[in-house]
Amino acid sequence: MTVTTTERAKPVPRFLLKVFWAIHRAVVRGTGGRIGLSRSVAGKRFGMLRLSTIGRRSGQRREAMVGYYPDGNNLVTLAMNGWGEAEPAWWLNLLAHPEATVDLPDGQRAVRAREAVGPERDRLWIGFHEFPGWGDVQALAGHRSRTTAVVVLEPR
Repeated sequence: MTVTTTERAKPVPRFLLKVFWAIHRAVVRGTGGRIGLSRSVAGKRFGMLRLSTIGRRSGQRREAMVGYYPDGNNLVTLAMNGWGEAEPAWWLNLLAHPEATVDLPDGQRAVRAREAVGPERDRLWIGFHEFPGWGDVQALAGHRSRTTAVVVLEPR
């Protein structure tokens, strides 16, 4: 989908996103990660990882499927909630409990999350521009009043 200046991108309905991500998590869980997790390929596609956090209120393990790209040993993602206005629950969980784990095609990794700020944020934000479809993501996210956090997942 290419968005022109005369055309306004429309977000996918929330209930469809919830159904899609629930199915995606179930497929990853059911196949032990053989299906549903992917590596990022520079200039071609974002990778897909499973992020496991601790719920900020429940204290229970929570899982989210998140797109990413590598930056050295770090993994970089955006705190987006299906193009909705609210912060995603996984990001709020990481703000309360920054230690988490990620499942990648080559195995599990322990990480610590933080928000990129200043020149680092600018550099990492620009890194998203090399992927096809990035303009569509920006168009869909453009209606929000908040700034999208760039999240860095560092090995621990």
